Parts: sequence; C-alpha cells; structure tokens
Amino acid sequence: MDFVDSWIWWLLAAVGLGIPLVLTAMPEFAMFAVGAGAAAAAAGLGVGVVGQFLIFVGVSVALLVVVRPIAYRQLKQGPGIRTGIDALTGATAIVQEQVDGQGGRIKLNGEIWSARALNPGSVYEPGQQVDVVEIQGATALVV
Repeated sequence: MDFVDSWIWWLLAAVGLGIPLVLTAMPEFAMFAVGAGAAAAAAGLGVGVVGQFLIFVGVSVALLVVVRPIAYRQLKQGPGIRTGIDALTGATAIVQEQVDGQGGRIKLNGEIWSARALNPGSVYEPGQQVDVVEIQGATALVV
C-alpha cells in the first residue's frame, strides 16, 4: 500500500472547502480553503502534522479576523456609481418655464422635466440655473 503525502490531503481539503463556497457563496469557505492550501505548502516543505494543523488554523482564523470585516464593509457600501433617479439628485438644470412652488419646467440632462421650487416662496426665471435636490415621481424639486 502506497503512502499518500499529507500535502495531497490538504489540497483535497482545500478543494473540498471550495465546493460549498461555490454552492453557497459564503466567503468563509474560501478562507478555510486558503488555510488548507497554506497547510499543504507547509506539508510540502516538510513541516510536521501538528505544525500543518496549526498553520491551517492560524491562516484561517487570521483571514476570518482581518479579511472578513473588510469584505463585509465593502459589500455594505454598495456600488460607487449612482444610477437612475439617484444620479439626477445634485445635478444642475436650466429653467425653461418659470419654476415656483406650483410648478414649472426645467431642462435636466437634455430632457424636459416638470419641476417645483423646494421653497414655496422661491421663483426661478427661464435661463436661470438651478440645482436638483430631490426627484418626486416625475417632478424635480429645485433650489
């Protein structure tokens, strides 16, 4: 019976940990797979079984403690590019028809939009530049 080197077992463990990563999309499995890969490298360099296990645990825990919080913070931030209505907030527009608290028209990103002054007492004349504060339905609130 042939002896199978321990580094092969660690590589099989790394691949085995990669399968649930793909199936569940849980990045923690990738961190354990990297730990198993590090243990395989240590086994290839001749480190004993106890050392291999300590390297596996150490690398896996280090990745969980350091990388996982950074990754989740990045995921919570969301995309850096604003799209749709969010991209229009803060944009500059040109008044086409007088805009007051009741309504009016502006040209925003090459399109004509209905608009209303954010402050009911404000009046903006045609040709004047205004800033879009918010979009409510199909109406831009401007200042």
